[in-house]
Formats: sequence, structure tokens, C-alpha cells
Amino acid sequence: MGLLVIFIQKVIGQGIGILYGALGEILTEKSGNLNLGIPGMMYMGGIAGLIGAFLYENSTAAPNGLVGVLISFLCAFLCAAFGGLIYSILTITLKANQNVTGLALTTFGVGFGNFFGGSLSKLAGGVGQISVSVTGQAFKTPIPGLSKLGVLGQALFSYGFLTYLGVALAIALALFLNKTRKGLNLRAVGESPATADAAGIPVTAYKYLATCIGGGLSGLGGLYFVMEYSGGTWTNNGFGDRGWLAIALVIFALWKPVGAIWGSLLFGGLYILYLYIPGLSRGSQEIFKALPYVVTIIVLIISSLRKKREHQPPESLGQAYFREER
Repeated sequence: MGLLVIFIQKVIGQGIGILYGALGEILTEKSGNLNLGIPGMMYMGGIAGLIGAFLYENSTAAPNGLVGVLISFLCAFLCAAFGGLIYSILTITLKANQNVTGLALTTFGVGFGNFFGGSLSKLAGGVGQISVSVTGQAFKTPIPGLSKLGVLGQALFSYGFLTYLGVALAIALALFLNKTRKGLNLRAVGESPATADAAGIPVTAYKYLATCIGGGLSGLGGLYFVMEYSGGTWTNNGFGDRGWLAIALVIFALWKPVGAIWGSLLFGGLYILYLYIPGLSRGSQEIFKALPYVVTIIVLIISSLRKKREHQPPESLGQAYFREER
């Protein structure tokens, strides 16, 4: 039972960060933009949140955990949202190729994170010397009382608030897209921007907002890995391919936020499954780590064969929108 609880905790720990990235990309893609810069914006959010917490804790003799959480949260969201703004200006206003822009943003974001992460380490006195213990502990604080409920408490209620916020955001995003007028307008923009424009919907504004807010959400995934998963530490290239897994999860979940919740747990489990299978060679371990991508391809093939409209991406995804002058 102890091993099972540990496995569940590790699965959730791996999956939540991926979930944030997927939610940000789902919101972005619903507007018709394909942002392959999600991995880079996760790095931007992660390092920005860490820098904010570090500067705060080193500016006062008695740092408050709640204040540190708020500062790092805002820094992570706003920095990653700025990455979304860069993408929006290049692709929406300047009509640059979305795929190329997204890949360039990922390269920029990873370099941004590694550069400032290394600089912060030197400022703190060397690798491993970054101290944001107060803020890091605040992020990792579990739900009082519920975390003490034996095996159930350990498996489901022993996580910080970002874990539960990710699940709540997924549900809220699903309700927004399916039950609100603005959400339906956003979906209309993604399906047919010309038709949405003819109906009086401000297409450009919706695209900008969805892409920037989506970038901010993905940045929270980076903040989760740095603060809650890693306890307030930074390692260059430490996110691995989790950003790409977030993009794959969007396809696996069929562009549905609620589907991304259990999909993130599946991806998290597959990603670490090799650690619980003894005797695997290094080559076999890499095969197991590729399982999330294999599962995504299978789901994509099956959904394409079924040809259900709700299982397909927005029709204008990845296409530039040129508004006609009147």
C-alpha cells in the first residue's frame, strides 16, 4: 500500500505541471492560434516566479509565506503572459508563421530561463544556494486536517494549493468555453474568424486575450515545477520534455479541459512508470518515457477515423486571419 501511495503522489506531481501547460494551449487553440512556444513560456514562468520570491525573501528579515506566494504567482503569470503577447504581436498583427514563431519562442524561453536561473544561482552564492524556503514551504503546504486522513489523505490531500487550483481551472475553463457567451464567442473566432467578425465579435481582441492568458496559465505550470514539485530550486533544462507533453496532452484530451485532468494523470503515470519496473536497460527506459506520445498518436488516429466534429481542432487553427478593410 505504501508503494502505491508513493506512486500516486509521483503521478500527480508529474501530471499537474503538464496540466497547466495543456490548459494554456487549449485556451490558445480555441482562438485559432497554434502556440508551440508553450514549453518556453513554462520556463519563463518558472524562473520569473523564483526570482520574484528570491528578491522578496532577501529584502526582508521576516518574509511572509503568503506574500511570497502572491509575488511569485504574479511574476510567473505575467512573465509567461508577456511571452504570449510577443507571440500574438508576431503572428496576429505581423502575420508571421505560427509554427516558426512558436518554436522560436520555445528556444527563447528555455534560454531565458537557463540564463536567469544561472545568474540567480551566482547571485545567491553558487549552484544550489538559492534560498526561497519560506515561499517554497508555503507552496507545498497541504490542506489542513484532510492530509492526516491516513492512506486517503496521503494519496489525495497531501499537495499544495497549485495542485487543486489546476483541477479547478480545468473545470472553470470547460464551463467558460461551453456555458458562457464570451466562451462561445471565442470558439466562434477559432472556428471561423471571418464569420465571427461579420457577427460583430472583435476577433483580434479575443485572439490576443486568449493567447496571453493561455501563456500565463502555462507559466503557472513552470511555477508548479519550481516551487511545489522541486521545493523552490532551479535546475537548467530541468523541465525536460514536459512542455511538449503538455502540447501532446491537448491532442490526447481532444481539446477538452476536463479530459486534460485525467489525461495529465495518465501522462504522469506513463512518464515515470519505468522507475517502478526493475531490470530495465537505459534504452528500454527511453521507450517507456515515449509512451505518452504513442498514446497520443493512437487517440489522434481513432478520433480522426470517427470524424466527430467535437473531437477535431478548431478549423482555423494555425491559419493567419486577414481582416478585410471596409
